[in-house]
Amino acid sequence: MVIRVFIASSSGFVAIKKKQQDVVRFLEANKIEFEEVDITMSEEQRQWMYKNIPPEKKPAQGNPLPPQIFNDDRYCGDYDTFFESKESNTVFSFLGLKPRLASTAET
Repeated sequence: MVIRVFIASSSGFVAIKKKQQDVVRFLEANKIEFEEVDITMSEEQRQWMYKNIPPEKKPAQGNPLPPQIFNDDRYCGDYDTFFESKESNTVFSFLGLKPRLASTAET
């Protein structure tokens, strides 16, 4: 299983950049392996992302904006659903991963 975060490295929107950074930093801080997929560098990847987001999750107008998160080919969600899962402490479930057990300190 590979968590893939679809980003736009050359986005001119500060809000999009901040959301992308928030997702990436969270995954790094929690040592969750992931792959960044830059849709500005690959039309094929951009089209794959658009095609694999369920119709009910797409915006009424325009294309879905990054970041978009997948576990292999399974769509997890966008930034808003990621943020909600982070706030409710359900990120592992959101990502389709097994929760990690907290390590116990040895005495």
